[in-house]
Amino acid sequence: MGSNSSRISDLPKNEYLKKLSGTESVSENDPFWNQLLSFSFPAPTSSTELKLLEEATVSVCRSLAGLWTVFTLGGVGSKAAAAPALASPLANQSLLLLLVLANLTDAADAPNPYRQAIMSFKNTQDNSPFPSSIPHAFQINFNSLYTALCEQQTSDQATLLLYTLLHQNSNIRTYMLARTDMESLVLPILEILYHVEERNSHHVYMALIILLILTEDDGFNRSIHEVILKNITWYSERVLTEISLGSLLILVVIRTIQYNMTRTRDKYLHTNCLAALANMSAQFRSLHQYAAQRIISLFSLLSKKHNKVLEQATQSLRGSLSSNDVPLPDYAQDLNVIEEVIRMMLEIINSCLTNSLHHNPNLVYALLYKRDLFEQFQTHPSFQDIMQNIDLVINFFNSRLLQAGAELSVERVLEIIKQGVVALPKDRLKKFPELKFKYVEEEQPEEFFIPYVWSLVYNSAVGLYWNAQDIQLFTMDSD
Repeated sequence: MGSNSSRISDLPKNEYLKKLSGTESVSENDPFWNQLLSFSFPAPTSSTELKLLEEATVSVCRSLAGLWTVFTLGGVGSKAAAAPALASPLANQSLLLLLVLANLTDAADAPNPYRQAIMSFKNTQDNSPFPSSIPHAFQINFNSLYTALCEQQTSDQATLLLYTLLHQNSNIRTYMLARTDMESLVLPILEILYHVEERNSHHVYMALIILLILTEDDGFNRSIHEVILKNITWYSERVLTEISLGSLLILVVIRTIQYNMTRTRDKYLHTNCLAALANMSAQFRSLHQYAAQRIISLFSLLSKKHNKVLEQATQSLRGSLSSNDVPLPDYAQDLNVIEEVIRMMLEIINSCLTNSLHHNPNLVYALLYKRDLFEQFQTHPSFQDIMQNIDLVINFFNSRLLQAGAELSVERVLEIIKQGVVALPKDRLKKFPELKFKYVEEEQPEEFFIPYVWSLVYNSAVGLYWNAQDIQLFTMDSD
């Protein structure tokens, strides 16, 4: 922010607390609030300042459970907690403060104690001792935290907190992946991606990376296909009366890819979407017919885009023969990017066919219905190896359909596919390395996260005044 250090508020303490909490029943003598109001927001620049800040806020660091209770309004999971947490200025302010503290940079000889605390806190039901190397250990109720996070994903700051916990705290990650109600967490994340045009890019990135982190776990990838959902009202492209959470996740990620292809054209977004699909592909189970169709439709879109770029490149090359003064567009680079995405899609399809063919008759049906799409890539040097298995599956099932006669109903085709799976010579399918991608933060992640956190503070903190002319950390039109 600007060069001048400014306190949280210049209001009288008692008046500020009333404004912040939205209640008259806040005591200005409460030691927690005395510590809270003593903070100065700029990050410390030396180990001495960091230690002073740590000492000044030791009660917060050692009892962050109290701050979490504020965030969850002390009533998560109870019937009385009807209003969302962000309706409370106090909850919002506390969450923003927590994000600011967690993203303070480490000093040369002293790591950020708040980040250390967030990376290591445990469930109140965990009785194992903390290692002596963890100086800021504390415990909170993971169930209450999980419920609060599930309820608040409409806000950037809650999604950023969820990302931070999943990425940095292995205790939280293990707990969440073991939940039997994973749909409570995944559905709000999918809804963020589904309404991508209404969200800022940072919020979309965080939601997508959360999915990528979750799909690194094979147990998650299997279990999401066992969760059956009914009547997803926010999905408007098609009425989904019944669909698995896994198939819905595939639909939303593919929709995000298609949106990105036509609008933002962000390679980073493409890469993470495809990585999440790739991580899931070996565990695809009972794909909904619409999910299977959308996988092949995305491949069709990529194929058309590939052909269009090739045609443009050919026309430009012919035009350049008569005029050497006009520079050629870099079609080679465009073609390379498209072919990378096509290759990844083929690998995803191949992974499903080689690992879970017998679980996915709808994908085989979609492949057969659009088999002409794949013919042009059979001899392409970039795809020839991966096309061997896909060609084998298409030709095997197509021959069985031809033997069954003409004018087959959809139900009869699916029956033939299910019967043919048993007879398919799986030893002829070429083995490829398992598709596995792991999220890794970019070097110097603070260059992204610190401006992001402070932009959230600027845009959504309650009762704080900032002189926009003094802001240097982010631009005013920043997401």
